[in-house]
Amino acid sequence: MVFSLLSVADLSSKEFVGLIDDAKRMKSAMARGRRTTDLKNMVVGILFEKPSTRTRTSFQAAAIRMGGDPIYLSASELQLSRGEPVKDVARMLGGWLDIIVARVYSQDTLVQLAEYSKLPVINALSNIEHPTQMISDFLTILESKGRIEGLKMAYIGDGNNVANSLMLSCALTGMDLSIASPNGYKPSGEYVKKAKRLSASTRSKIEIVTKPAEAAKDADILYTDVWVSMGEEKEAARRLRAFKGYQINSSLLKYAKSDAIVMHCLPAHRGLEITDDAIEGKQSVAWVQGINKLYGAASVMKFIAKHK
Repeated sequence: MVFSLLSVADLSSKEFVGLIDDAKRMKSAMARGRRTTDLKNMVVGILFEKPSTRTRTSFQAAAIRMGGDPIYLSASELQLSRGEPVKDVARMLGGWLDIIVARVYSQDTLVQLAEYSKLPVINALSNIEHPTQMISDFLTILESKGRIEGLKMAYIGDGNNVANSLMLSCALTGMDLSIASPNGYKPSGEYVKKAKRLSASTRSKIEIVTKPAEAAKDADILYTDVWVSMGEEKEAARRLRAFKGYQINSSLLKYAKSDAIVMHCLPAHRGLEITDDAIEGKQSVAWVQGINKLYGAASVMKFIAKHK
């Protein structure tokens, strides 16, 4: 049976933790440029409708280091940009490729790619989730803290696709999560319910609050993302007003534990969701987090290849 990773919820708790552990092993195996053969003779299509630095490069580099052949497919250069239906493009890709990695505006595009290509599809970011980001994030937490279960994460800012995936990931791993977002920008109620259902077996606590200080209290991890995501530029002025005060800075760090780490999935807008001293400070692991995207990508593609 073909397995696609479109949502964190497509994984069991055991599978999610297994991907993190395997990412750690892949990091050791691929150190200093060493290569594996996990994707030998496989062609990986990397279809991106949105710009990307870290995700695109990490998947391409991981595919090469795993013996695969990546092909970058810019949406602007495909007939998709001229209105060709996703299902028609998917049927063709299904005859040429082995795996599709896609960054898209709509989750429905991923669903159609998987349905009509008959290939495994990996969600490299959509409007509602960012599952592959979670593998590198939780690898970074494991490396920094030595464990995942029982920690508390505070997410400050927009209840967006990253927040949705964080809720599911924390629920699967037994990590507590407190999200502070202004009214009108809180996470999807559907995802809150889904995360709380998943947390029943791990006893993870998922809470949504309004005050950043409340979320940050005694946190082991402070995490944030941009206030204005790609495709939301027309809302920028309104969003900047709404998120004023939802910033990771030295004042907010005082509410967290003294050894708390600071995370950002990047790119960062310094002076908005995070200050320069916070992201450059000794508690920041944002750069490790970004580098670890290579190993998160490798882990996911290895998992997909085994289930193909």
